[in-house]
Amino acid sequence: MSRALQKYNKRRVAIIGGVAAVALSGAVIAGSALAGETSKSTNSQAARTKAAPGTVNCPAVAPSLPAIPASAKAEVDRNLALLDTQIAEANKRLVDTVGQGGANFAQNAIVGPLKDKRVATINRIATAIGRTAAKPQGLDSLATCTLNAGAAAGGGAAASPSAAPTQPAGGNAGNAGNAGNTGNTNAAGTVNCPAVAPSLPAIPASAKAEVDRNLALLDTQIAEANKRLVDTVGQGGANFAQNAIVGPLKDKRVATINRIATAIGRTAAKPQGLDSLATCTLNK
Repeated sequence: MSRALQKYNKRRVAIIGGVAAVALSGAVIAGSALAGETSKSTNSQAARTKAAPGTVNCPAVAPSLPAIPASAKAEVDRNLALLDTQIAEANKRLVDTVGQGGANFAQNAIVGPLKDKRVATINRIATAIGRTAAKPQGLDSLATCTLNAGAAAGGGAAASPSAAPTQPAGGNAGNAGNAGNTGNTNAAGTVNCPAVAPSLPAIPASAKAEVDRNLALLDTQIAEANKRLVDTVGQGGANFAQNAIVGPLKDKRVATINRIATAIGRTAAKPQGLDSLATCTLNK
């Protein structure tokens, strides 16, 4: 009887020990699962925080203007309103492109082109005033905008790891959050811009250096646009190259061509209609 009782007690201890081990294992597994879920949630939250679009911060132009002649007021007001529109469009693009591009996407594709647009618009304001009063100088310094906190992080971060499609071979590896990639994918192409020099009148000697410098700048702008077409193959949707490269190139050319016309107009008849030469097309 004593030996039977001892066997029974040993079997009972073994069963209780086994049950305890199973319960402990279940607790460990559950704890690990919860920890993994918490980590995933934390990482997802961090990704969403990184993807904040931010806004652009641009200097106000109106306070730096001199007295505006009545004859120029409508044109100046129209261009001041356009400056506001450009800022609003840039902020919308920051929202629409969260997660696209590398670390400098927002700066290169939104803030840089915005500066070029502002240069052209501010130049038109100064020219309008200058027709009947002293032309204000130095307004170009107000063209540069900065990125407010949030856009810098958002520009280079994918919205979430699960939403990032694989980048096509040959594309920009930083453009992880850009869905579609159906635009500038197969070949870089080039821009095709009208020549400006053949349409110029006789250039006064006093304007030659400035005109030559700006003609050279037009060539530089084309070369930079072609380089960007190569560097951004695989980025953006169907209209990426048009909106992010060809469109901003036109704004740069408008400002440069305007400077050429203004330089000639200081000592001779100012050439008209040169803005029609600013628009470029995209070769494929």
